[in-house]
Amino acid sequence: MKLVVQRVSQASCLVNQHIVGAIDAGFVVFVGFTHSDTIDEVRYLAKKVAKLRVFEDENGKLNQSLQDCGYAVLSISQFTLYGDAKKGNRPSFTEAMNPIQAEELYYAFNKELEDVHHIPVATGQFGEHMVIEAINDGPVTILLEK
Repeated sequence: MKLVVQRVSQASCLVNQHIVGAIDAGFVVFVGFTHSDTIDEVRYLAKKVAKLRVFEDENGKLNQSLQDCGYAVLSISQFTLYGDAKKGNRPSFTEAMNPIQAEELYYAFNKELEDVHHIPVATGQFGEHMVIEAINDGPVTILLEK
């Protein structure tokens, strides 16, 4: 499981020119799965996202989390995180999990953030062409993998 986490002041996801998910301050999280991923990776990385301390405290230090600040997540499924372009110029996606299993884990990840860590989650639409609009804050971008 791979995540790209971007700190944002606001973000939205459009499908067919309609906003399907939007947040103010928080994270845009791009979520990808590989064949060996299970609910264990989902739980581990949801906890990491919820507790990731990359927001400024009163002293200007990156010391606060989504939970501390009451911020939200815009979660976007992205199988292309498992694209491999080592050979040639056209990426291979053979390491990406099949869509049926990936969709189940994607929804489990979002549910874990909401139900266990009490993080508000907005989403894109799994398997659809999405346009992501985000105002990066910092910028702060963190790669997480398990």
